[in-house]
Amino acid sequence: MRSELKEAVALLRRGDEPAVHHALELLQRTVLSFGIKVCGHREDAEDTAQEVLFRALPHLAKLEDPQALSAWLYTAAKNRCWQTRRTMTYQKTVALDQLLPDETELAALLLADPAASPEDEALRGQGHRMLHNAVLALPPQYRIVLVLHDMEELDTDLVAKILSIRPGTVRVRLHRARLLVRQEMAKLLERTTAKPRRRKAVKPPTQCREIFADLSEYLDGKLNPESCERMREHIEACPACVAFIQDLKRAIDRCRALEVCPDDEARPILRRLLTKEYLRLKNSSVNL
Repeated sequence: MRSELKEAVALLRRGDEPAVHHALELLQRTVLSFGIKVCGHREDAEDTAQEVLFRALPHLAKLEDPQALSAWLYTAAKNRCWQTRRTMTYQKTVALDQLLPDETELAALLLADPAASPEDEALRGQGHRMLHNAVLALPPQYRIVLVLHDMEELDTDLVAKILSIRPGTVRVRLHRARLLVRQEMAKLLERTTAKPRRRKAVKPPTQCREIFADLSEYLDGKLNPESCERMREHIEACPACVAFIQDLKRAIDRCRALEVCPDDEARPILRRLLTKEYLRLKNSSVNL
């Protein structure tokens, strides 16, 4: 969970005008950033933030737990984003085999120098736009899980609650989302450098493919000890798996570090209005 939400709850408990103003600033940034990551359109994200925060005002004083605030805020923001972007229809499930590297790609990963990653150079040169485009290219059901879990720092159970799906479904979609981002980044990089790789339709060894299927669980420390030890033994003896894990971990770390919420002159005006309305509602409830 983002530290901003915990801080916002503490500030709202204080209840004075400067504290409330700062709390609403933190919440506004959080919802706006979430909307940009999910929708990709600043106008939609601005509308989402404004509507969600105005709707949240009567509830904020009651949401004393940061987790409860997160659940309410992200659920409302997700629903508003989905309503705004009518073209964001769910797509068919992406098969895991479509996301795994073939032998040609594994060989390329083995030869690559992590210290001089072309993806890192491209990201530095384009201000993370390439990574954001890769996230926006994901089917919505995968994108929303990736944003909530890896970017907004919510745990699996809370993501499941917000999306009304089972925790196991969250984990499956999260792994596919991470693999998709890694794949999309590779495609975008090829277009940027104009050096497409020749691909052969050759699957990696069966044991490697089984390892790749559980990588997110392994990296997140969610595997049971027996399975974790079995994976560790295979990985330590397989340079190709090591290279792929490092590449996937870089993609995950980039997603977690992605921030897409630039400053905006209009937002302070909205915050002042929100602060006045929140204090009015709070005082009205106290006087009843």
